[in-house]
Amino acid sequence: MSLAAYCVVCCRRMGTSTPPPKSSTSWKDIRNIIKFTGSLILGSSLFLTYELLALKKSLTLDTQVVEREKMKSYICMHTVLDKRENYDTFSTVDIEDHECDAWLLLKKSRSGDRTARLQAVQAMSEAHHWHDYQYRTIAQACDLRTRIGLARSQESDLRFFLPPPPIPALNDDTSIEEELRHLLASLPQTELDECIQYFTSLALSESSQSLAAQKGGLWCFGGNGLPYAESFGEVPSVTVEMFCLEALVKHSEIPSHCDKIEENGGLQLLQKLYQLHKDCLKVQRHIIRIIGNMALNEHLHSTIVHAGWVSLLAEALKSHHIVEASHAARTLANLDRETVQEKYQDGVYVLHPQCRTSQPIKADVLFIHGLMGAAFKTWRQQDQALTEKVSGDETRYTTCWPKTWLARDCPALRIISVEYDTSLSDWRARCPTERKTIAFRSNELLQKLRAAGVGDRPMVWVSHSMGGLLVKKMLLEASQNPEMSSVIDNTRGIIFYSVPHHGSHLADYSVNVRYLLFPSLEVKELSKDCPALKALQDDFLKFAKDRNFQVLSFVETLPTCIGSMLKLHVVPVDSADLGIGDLIPVDVNHLNICKPKKKDAFLYQRTLQFIREALAKDLEN
Repeated sequence: MSLAAYCVVCCRRMGTSTPPPKSSTSWKDIRNIIKFTGSLILGSSLFLTYELLALKKSLTLDTQVVEREKMKSYICMHTVLDKRENYDTFSTVDIEDHECDAWLLLKKSRSGDRTARLQAVQAMSEAHHWHDYQYRTIAQACDLRTRIGLARSQESDLRFFLPPPPIPALNDDTSIEEELRHLLASLPQTELDECIQYFTSLALSESSQSLAAQKGGLWCFGGNGLPYAESFGEVPSVTVEMFCLEALVKHSEIPSHCDKIEENGGLQLLQKLYQLHKDCLKVQRHIIRIIGNMALNEHLHSTIVHAGWVSLLAEALKSHHIVEASHAARTLANLDRETVQEKYQDGVYVLHPQCRTSQPIKADVLFIHGLMGAAFKTWRQQDQALTEKVSGDETRYTTCWPKTWLARDCPALRIISVEYDTSLSDWRARCPTERKTIAFRSNELLQKLRAAGVGDRPMVWVSHSMGGLLVKKMLLEASQNPEMSSVIDNTRGIIFYSVPHHGSHLADYSVNVRYLLFPSLEVKELSKDCPALKALQDDFLKFAKDRNFQVLSFVETLPTCIGSMLKLHVVPVDSADLGIGDLIPVDVNHLNICKPKKKDAFLYQRTLQFIREALAKDLEN
């Protein structure tokens, strides 16, 4: 601009000045004009050149990014590709090899060949060098079968799973407690067993306000809320939610009720509750139990996956809490119809393998807990407070030794633990209307275990206390049912931890002070003069001798603390003697007879030796 102004001034001066001599002045002015005009043209040219280069740079596209976007768009198209198509068609794109592998594996995961699909999912799960967008793209493009397979793969990156879809917020005048009540009230209330009716009526009748009022005063002895309120702390709303979840667990065992739960938005509501109680493992476990029961119905699989549960289950499976991981493993196994033929009903948990594995499974080991036991806590290592401190090495303590120690020592085993409800007294029972005999429970467990494929492989039974009586009754029932003959044929051995074959002092004590304990039916059946217990012992002893079962028995030699005032020798040595096999006394109490102090302790090493010897021929094949 300054150059142009200067030229204009020069021109005006030339026009207003007096005519100079023609010889030299005119040429001088012409040279000035040319000089300034040239400067103007040169500066303008440089400025325009700079602007054009800057514009060109801003409009230049990264061709690699373009090609990647093309690849992603190709994969997301759900089109049927010709099986004769050569995978080399992807090689014309100038991208890294592992990026091309991602799309090829995704295509392979939709193959009609099952072996090819399994190989593709395994290769995906082992990929840890991909870019973030590749995991996200596959998360969007993979099908239901692949998504479940990745969730059950031990090494899978969690970026393979999309976060659950957003859940609409509750109305201002509605609480999640009320939503749970509405869901529960929408389920059929007729033709239910007494226990389901009990849990449902309890959940629908109690409220956080009423519980808070009861919490502030004295509890009515034997009232409905008594068995629960003492264990849920000081948050009445959580207590009510647990009432509802207990009822929903029972309802979800009925296939038609599962359909109603799904139709009435139960999957989304449970997910909201799951996210709300991230720090409450008890709430989360009950919710996963419900989803696991619903997953027994294959027509609900797509709904469960699309509701976003796979990502939550995949995360739970990687939890360091064995109980949480095992609940998630059960649910994912019920969803995985690609590699799992068995169905795991409520209370049946696979401790190993919990993920897809290339390790062939050659035999089963079944763990059956006893009175007041559980599928996990019964089989933990002896509490550290009662053992010698292990010089700061926390990795040597396990909350479930079958899952950690036994699975590592015998990787070719499928290890199953079952859970069922028991109580010492009726007024402390979780379901006061429930009266289940050993015969009833054994038949119920036998049906569940058979659905889980128990009997298809050689197996060893491991039982504690009353669990041993259930094992004996299950084997006797299976021997009388032709459809269960494989359970008998494949039983290689039985381990009994302090099993009261001839009765327990606990039953005698409970009967004598029944005004205090109100002994449950399970405890009454353990009394020495119980005809059913004597008949079970006589029948099984003859049957075991005929079948030549291998048997190993352990028995406690120390008394057990029952409460704060009573010490009792629960199972004496003579009662733990089945009549066949080895009987080994151990200097521990009844609770710790199945809890080794450490991995190299005699209790575990002798158990491991028995399992290996009983299954030696089967594990070698």
